[in-house]
Amino acid sequence: MGFAVLASIVILTLFLKSTYGQQQDQSIPNSDEYFISQFFEKMSTNSTKSTHLYNLSSPVCSWQFVFCDANQQTVIGLIAPNLGLTGPIPDTTIGKLKTLQFLDLNTNQINDFSSDFWSLTSLKSLNLSNNNFSINLPTNIGNFGSLEKLDLSVNNFVGNIPESFTSLTGLQNLNLNRNRFDSVIPLGITSCHSLTSIDLSVNNFHGSLPQGFDTAFPKLKSLNLAANLITGKGSEFSKMVSLNYLNVSKNLFKGSVVEIFNGPLEIVDLSSNCFEGHISQVAFDWSHLIHLDLSDNEISGMFFSNFTLSQALNLKHLNLAKNRFFKQSFIQISELYSLEYLNLSETNMIGHIGNQISELTHLKTLDLSNNHLVGKIPLLPFKTLQNLDLSNNNLTGDIPFSLLQKLQWMERFNFSYNNLSFCDSELSVETVRSAFIGSTNSCPIAANPTFFKKKMHKQRGLKVALGLATTLIILLVGLLLFAFGCRKKTRMWDVKKSCNEENVISGPFSFKTDSTTWVADVKVASLVPVVIFEKPLLNFTFSDLLSATSNFDQGTLLAEGRFGPVYRGVLGGTVHVAIKVLVHGSTMTDDEAAAEFMHLGRIKHPNLVPLMGYCLAGEQRIAIYDYMENGNLHNLLYDLPLGVHVNEDWSTDTWEDQETNDNDIQNVGSEALLMTWRFRHKIGLGTARALAFLHHGCSPPIIHRDVKASSVYLDYYLEPRLSDFGLSKIFGNRVCDDMALGSPGYASPDGAITTKSDVYGFGMVLLELITGKKPVGDEYPNEDNSKAQDLVSWVRGLVRVNRGSRAIDPKIRATGDEGQMVEGLKIGYLCTADLSSKRPSMQQVVGLLKDIEPV
Repeated sequence: MGFAVLASIVILTLFLKSTYGQQQDQSIPNSDEYFISQFFEKMSTNSTKSTHLYNLSSPVCSWQFVFCDANQQTVIGLIAPNLGLTGPIPDTTIGKLKTLQFLDLNTNQINDFSSDFWSLTSLKSLNLSNNNFSINLPTNIGNFGSLEKLDLSVNNFVGNIPESFTSLTGLQNLNLNRNRFDSVIPLGITSCHSLTSIDLSVNNFHGSLPQGFDTAFPKLKSLNLAANLITGKGSEFSKMVSLNYLNVSKNLFKGSVVEIFNGPLEIVDLSSNCFEGHISQVAFDWSHLIHLDLSDNEISGMFFSNFTLSQALNLKHLNLAKNRFFKQSFIQISELYSLEYLNLSETNMIGHIGNQISELTHLKTLDLSNNHLVGKIPLLPFKTLQNLDLSNNNLTGDIPFSLLQKLQWMERFNFSYNNLSFCDSELSVETVRSAFIGSTNSCPIAANPTFFKKKMHKQRGLKVALGLATTLIILLVGLLLFAFGCRKKTRMWDVKKSCNEENVISGPFSFKTDSTTWVADVKVASLVPVVIFEKPLLNFTFSDLLSATSNFDQGTLLAEGRFGPVYRGVLGGTVHVAIKVLVHGSTMTDDEAAAEFMHLGRIKHPNLVPLMGYCLAGEQRIAIYDYMENGNLHNLLYDLPLGVHVNEDWSTDTWEDQETNDNDIQNVGSEALLMTWRFRHKIGLGTARALAFLHHGCSPPIIHRDVKASSVYLDYYLEPRLSDFGLSKIFGNRVCDDMALGSPGYASPDGAITTKSDVYGFGMVLLELITGKKPVGDEYPNEDNSKAQDLVSWVRGLVRVNRGSRAIDPKIRATGDEGQMVEGLKIGYLCTADLSSKRPSMQQVVGLLKDIEPV
C-alpha cells in the first residue's frame, strides 16, 4: 500500500513538470510573456533577430528589455530602443500590459498606434522619439492621466496638440521637438501645471502663446520654442521666474529685450527675432549666466556696463551679432575668463581691438567681422582658438607670424577686406583667395619658406637673414618712392579733375541704358540727401551715388528689370551696394514714398536682401540694397557668367561685378556651389522661410508678386536671400497690373495675386533646384519618347506615377538621400497645384522642407 502511494506521487510529479515545461515553451495566452513575445515577433523585421529578444524557457522578468517590480511578479517597464521594430504597434500585444509604467521604443520605425494602446492607463513615462509617425496625435493621449514624461520628438506628427492635454495634470517633461505640428499652441497645455521642461522647437507652431502661458507653469525650468513662427512680446516670459533655460530663437517675437530677464537664467537664446531695447538697462543677476545669444535682432544702445560684465564670470557663450548698437569702442571683456565663444560681428564697433582679448585663455571662436575696427591685430589666445573672423574691418599692419603659423590647425579663419599685409609663403593659393581677399599681401623678400622654418636658436643664420632683409627693404622702399613720385603728378591731376567735376555738378541729369532713358530732375546733386537707415550719421547725397556709379555709367549696369536698371557701386569707398532706380514713376508723394521706404527698411530677416536706404531724386525713387557677393540662383544654376544680361523681363537682376578683379569680389562657380543636395535644400528652405516671414510675420502680409530663381541671391556667407519684396506698393496700377502677369513659367495659372501665387512661384524654384532645369524652354523627356511642354507639367506627370526620381538633376543624385529629393519634388507638386486652395501655406512648406533636411 505504501509503495503504491509513493509511485502515484512520483508519477504526478513527473506529469506536472512536463505540463509546466510545455507551458513555458508555448507561453500562456493572455499572459505578459505572451503579449511581449507577440509584440517582438510581429514587429521585428528579422525573425532571427527577434528570437534573441525573449526566451520562453525562462521567466519574463529575466528577459532582456523587460523590467519588473521588486517582487519580480509584474512587468512595469519595456525599454527596447533601436531594434529595427517596423510598422504599426499590433493589437493584443503591449497594449494589454495593464501594469506597464515605463515604455521606451525610441529610434525604431514604428508608424502607428494599436487600438488598445490607449488602455495603458498606468503609464508614467512614454518615449516614442525618432520613429516614423506621420499622423495627427490622437486625442486618446488624454487617457494617460498618470503620465509624467512624454517624448514624441523627431517624428512627423502633424496638425495640432489635442486639447485633451488638459488631463495630463501630472506631466513634468514634454518633448515634441522636430515634428510638423502646424497650429497655434492650445490653451489645454496650460493645465499641465507640473511641467518642468517644455520643448516644442522645430515645428510650424504659429500665432501667439495661449492666454496665461506665462503663469501656468510655476515649476518650469526649461522652455524651448525655437524655429517656429510664434508671435508675441518679451513680456510674456517675464513672470517665468523659475526658468534657467530659455530658447525662443527663429520666431517672430517683438518688444523690449529688457522685459525678459527675470529669475536665475543660465542659458538664453533670443536670436533671429525682432527684439529691441537697450541691454545695458537690463537689471539682472548675471552671475548665473552661461550662454547668451541675442544675435539678429533690433537691439540698440550701448553694450553691457563694466559692472554687468564683472558679474558674468561664468559666461561661456556670448553672441550679440547683427543688431543696431550705437557706435562704441571694443567691449571690456578682460574679466570674462570662462568665455569660449564670442561673436560681435555687425555691432557697429569702432577703434582698436582690445589687448585684453589675449587673456581669454579658453576662447575657441572669435567673430569681429563687419565692424569699423582699426589698428593692428593684437595678441590672440592661440592655444585654444579654432574659429577666427576679422573680415570687413579697417585693420592695418602685418598679420602676426605666430598667428599665420596657427592657421593650419584652425577650423575656420577669414581676414578678408582689411588693409592687412602678410607673408603667404606657408599658405595655399586657395587659402589666400578665400580668406585674405583684399589684403596687401606684401612681404620682405628675405621672409621666404626656408627662413621661416629655421629655429630661433640658430643666431648666426638669423643675423645674416636680418641683414639681407634690411638691405633689400631699403632698396625696395627707394624704388617704391621713386615710382610714387612718377605717378604723383598723374594722381594729382586725377584728383583735381574729379574735384572740378564735382564742383559743377548740377541738374537735371539724364542717363541712358539699352532699354530706357531716365531723368533725375534735381538742381544741385550735393543737396539731395541719401538716407542710410542703420548709419544715419553718414551724410551721403545724390552726388555720392553719381560718384559710386561713375555717373550711372553703363559699365556699372548690372541688369534691367520691370522697375528699372540696377547699378553696382561703392559708397564712401567701402560700402558695396546695389542701386535700383525705380524709373516707372510712382503715385505716391515724396513723404509717402519716404514712409514706405522706411517701413521696408525695418523688415529684417536672415533670408531677405535688406534695404539699406533710399534717395528721392526728383520724381525718381532710388532703392539702395546690400550687395550680394555671390550672384543669384538663376545664374548659378545655369552657369551664366557674372553680370550676364538676359533679355527676359526682370528675370536676371544680377547684382554681381562683371570683372571679378574690381573691388576684389570673388564669385564661386555654380559647379562648386550647387553640386550637392544639402546646399540646394539649404537654398530652398531659406527662400521658404523668407516668404513665410513676409506672409505670416508682417502686418499686413506682404505679397512678393514675382518669386523666381533670379530673385534669390547668395550673400557673402552663401546664405539664400530673397530680393525685391514690397516695392510694388510704391508704384501705380500700371506696373502692378504688369506684375500680375508674372514671369514666364512662374506665374500662377489662375492669374490672381495672393500669397498662394507666391507659393506657386516658390514651387517652381524648388523644382528648378531639384531638377536643374528651367521652367520653360528646356528638354523634358518622358519615358514614351514624348516631351512635356514645360517643367511643371513634366514633374507633375512623373510624380503622379511615382517616377519622380527620373527628374532629379544628375549632378546631385549621388550627393544625398534620393528619397529626400523625391519628397522635395512632391512638395513642389503641392505648391504648383492649379487651384490655389490646394496649395499649402508657406508656413506648411517650411515644415515640410525641414522634415527632409539632410542630417
